[in-house]
Amino acid sequence: MNHLLLLIAVLSPAGVVQAAAPSIHVGAMYEYLEPGRGTLLKRVRNTGDATAFVRVQVSEVRYGDDGGPAEHAMDTSVDGAAAGAPGLVASPSRLIVPAQGQQATRLLYQGDRSEERYYRVRFVPALPQSLDEFALSEEESEAYRAVLTAGVNVLTGYGVFVIVHPEAPRYDTRTTPSAEGHVLRNMGNATVVLEGLRQCRGTGKAACTPERKEHLLPGRALTLPRHTEDTHHYELVEGDRRTAVQLTP
Repeated sequence: MNHLLLLIAVLSPAGVVQAAAPSIHVGAMYEYLEPGRGTLLKRVRNTGDATAFVRVQVSEVRYGDDGGPAEHAMDTSVDGAAAGAPGLVASPSRLIVPAQGQQATRLLYQGDRSEERYYRVRFVPALPQSLDEFALSEEESEAYRAVLTAGVNVLTGYGVFVIVHPEAPRYDTRTTPSAEGHVLRNMGNATVVLEGLRQCRGTGKAACTPERKEHLLPGRALTLPRHTEDTHHYELVEGDRRTAVQLTP
């Protein structure tokens, strides 16, 4: 396909360039690779009125002794996977997503699964910098840049957090009271999720805080404040098991 055809929709009949921009969406911000599963398909949708050229960037997230995360860039290409590079790779690592269309990349994990691993996958819309980066001709590249610079456009990317569960996950979530509140500790070797977490004072939806989702990594603790009139509600997700929890003062 001639990629220049993807730009016609944002050109007027008189050839005057109209302001246009891609707008990408990647769905869930968290993805999980359960035991026995090594791949997942991530769809990228473009609801904008210009073609989106998207780079897929992968970094491994490692946590230090102080609990702080550090990112380490990885080779996201198929060549990296073919060379046996351990970790998470994306195929393809560059996407051309037409306006009002979608494309998909496959995330493949290969490597050790004796412990849980974490990756940040970024989907970044870009202006092609070289003629061979997205297989564009010079004419196509210049036409695309002209479309995007016709107005004030912001190319917004998204980061997705991928959790690779260990091959033999063990779940052990403990809750103990303290002077500060309810202390939840993950004593297992796999991340657990608190879905629909809310703090309520009274009855009815209006009496509760907005729902949120919390991820509790292995070895981590989370304190939910205690108050004489408050209760905490959430669904504890440990692999395939879901448990409704209510914590009272």
